[in-house]
Amino acid sequence: MRLEITCHDRVGMGQKVLGIFVEHEINVRGIELKQPGRIFINIPDLEFADLQAFMPQLRLLEGVGDVRTAPYMPSERERNELVTLIKTFPDPFISLDVKGNIRIVNNIASTIMGCAEDDVKGQHVSQWLKGFNFTRWLDSDDVLAQTRRLKFQGEDFVADILPIIVASEESIDNNKQILAGAVLILKSEARLGQQINAFKQPNENSFAGIQASSSGMRKVIREAKRMSQLDSSILIIGETGTGKELLARACHAASERSEQPFMTLNCAALPDDVAESELFGVGEKDHEHSKRGIFELADGGSVFLDEVGEMSTKLQSKLLRVIQNGSFRRVNSEQEVNVNVRIISSTNKDLLHLVSIGEFREDLYYRLNVFGLMIPPLRERRSDILPLTESFIALAGQRIGRVNLKLTDECRDFIEHYPWPGNVRQLENVLTRATSLLEGDELEVTHLQLPAYTREHGYLEQEFEGTLDAAVKNFEADLLRKLYPAYPSTRQLAKKLGLSHTAIANKLREYDINKKTVKI
Repeated sequence: MRLEITCHDRVGMGQKVLGIFVEHEINVRGIELKQPGRIFINIPDLEFADLQAFMPQLRLLEGVGDVRTAPYMPSERERNELVTLIKTFPDPFISLDVKGNIRIVNNIASTIMGCAEDDVKGQHVSQWLKGFNFTRWLDSDDVLAQTRRLKFQGEDFVADILPIIVASEESIDNNKQILAGAVLILKSEARLGQQINAFKQPNENSFAGIQASSSGMRKVIREAKRMSQLDSSILIIGETGTGKELLARACHAASERSEQPFMTLNCAALPDDVAESELFGVGEKDHEHSKRGIFELADGGSVFLDEVGEMSTKLQSKLLRVIQNGSFRRVNSEQEVNVNVRIISSTNKDLLHLVSIGEFREDLYYRLNVFGLMIPPLRERRSDILPLTESFIALAGQRIGRVNLKLTDECRDFIEHYPWPGNVRQLENVLTRATSLLEGDELEVTHLQLPAYTREHGYLEQEFEGTLDAAVKNFEADLLRKLYPAYPSTRQLAKKLGLSHTAIANKLREYDINKKTVKI
């Protein structure tokens, strides 16, 4: 149990507080003074009745403001914070004592060593690293930080070798320093290459971050690069999870607006009134309570409207005005606001079909679709699947400090031929989950949580309910509804399907399909 006591900062306060614990024969495991007026005390867990007996006494002490339980001691949090940082650090980390013996290694270092941390503690670092005399360096009169190339388990690494210095309390001016050991941070050639490439890229969302091994995606990237240089609207079309926002950010980063804001709004995620205030802001008589919207915040930059096909007709009209005139009014305001933004939008819907049935403005469609980009689904760009898989596994492995993860041949073949209806997003999520829970180093098909699928029969409906007759009727009704607008008479539809006029008429009547229920 931990207690936090707030009190006046004065001499003898701690002694008075501890006196209460002595009086009640409560063992104090630790005490910490953090900033003036805060005392943290670590004691064994007590029954509620025992707490009731001495807590009032603490509160009645002169100068004590409050006494309450605390979830942890400050030093416990600081210690665990440091441990978490070291263990999850993406590069090998090794801590040494003054003799060069290993004290601590992080997850990735112990993985490369092939040993658990407890097995390497106390061993001299020279057993694992070659190319630098740690003993001579630690015994020298002036131990200075070093950056050296050396061998770690036979592989080349660049090591930052840093001394741990503690100021001596015996020295009045604290100029005397004591060597307490050293820490080593090692970077492999691959990691250095990743960091150099990241530094050279304009930002993480540039086109270099988009996997494009397939001819279809290479064509999309080539077109996107050209379109990015021209300051007109771009409409990105693609199924859910294909990476439409990633492409939109890359287009912005490659444009002359790259130094200006990139703001996004998911048109399908918000109610109409909320989306309107988010886009255009809210105006009040009292300017202190006014709110700027996305268009104002993105002035000079780009606005990305995700799933623009879900936008209401009211918002479509206001958006059209922004594109035409570069101006709009905030909600509850008559004042005109002028902005200069580039619109990049995306959709997974057939906007031309929505135009034809009156659910999307035709003039807005042509304003948004000055330049059009269509991202193919992952199943149509199979040569991208395995490179994406390797990058997702490597990224997930870095997060958990494991660098030797790999796929079995069977798993590799399965992933390449699976249809991935959720596209790149589904692939990433499935692999991240599988690698995070993986106990060994090889990823197998059984580790992937996916609906059952075979190349011969597609998805296997393991939880199918109903009868074959009902399933056939559902398919039949769905097919007739899709065909009826193109063949709007029973004779035309009967000829198309090779059935009699009477049979088609009966089926249309059975499924209640007519010109009223189907828009033609």
